[in-house]
Amino acid sequence: MKFETIIVEKEEGLGKIIFNRPDVLNAYNETLAGEILKAFNALAKDESVRVIVFTGSGRAFMAGADIKMVNAWAEQGDPSKINAHLSSLLNPNMLEDCPKPVIAAVNGIAFGMGFEIALACDYRIAIKKAKFALPEVKLGLVPGGGGSQRLFHIVGAARALEMISFGDPIDATEAHRIGLINVLADDEAGLREAVERFAQGLIVQSTSALATCKRLIYEGGALPIRKGIEYEKQQFCEILLTEDAREGTQAFLDKRQPQFKGK
Repeated sequence: MKFETIIVEKEEGLGKIIFNRPDVLNAYNETLAGEILKAFNALAKDESVRVIVFTGSGRAFMAGADIKMVNAWAEQGDPSKINAHLSSLLNPNMLEDCPKPVIAAVNGIAFGMGFEIALACDYRIAIKKAKFALPEVKLGLVPGGGGSQRLFHIVGAARALEMISFGDPIDATEAHRIGLINVLADDEAGLREAVERFAQGLIVQSTSALATCKRLIYEGGALPIRKGIEYEKQQFCEILLTEDAREGTQAFLDKRQPQFKGK
């Protein structure tokens, strides 16, 4: 597939989507949204791809939305029409809904929609020079791609409200301290190495177990604690009967590496 605003790479179980509008810091527009959607769905269906990575070209991960596009949405003049239009574009929920692990490799600023995409990824690995912000309030707006809700669930109400009320960026070191990112890399080479190491650690796991891990967090985690615990138990009982579970337990007894098949 050929794209105008992204680059797609595949190698040894890893599928990568690179935002490629470096002249505008990979700003989010409708062309980019449509191409990300098409590429992500293709990688999600590709059985050779075990892990999906998002990153940006140039100095930014993604600098947020194209303001002319946002103003064009407003010209529709009806919140229900705007909502329907936005629902036809890239929905960060699809990253959580995908059974495969999704990593954000944050190579620079991640503002607005860029931060919202990173928040919707399962894991975030960032270079030290990266910065994160939901600056919509400075334009008289609020986040619209799930950013406020995901930020709240990760860092808590007080810090999330502060970040969306002021719109000021935080650096990667602070993001790591408050639990927004999983791994902090010193430089671009370190970022590539960290992403590769992290991805390979996921690739060797059972795909069915990893898909269940995502459900435990995103579905079970949304339940009251006792219902969530019951949900976890139900998931355990189901996965216990899979081929991968039998292979994994037998490999442990045999003192060998398991050969998972995702069944």
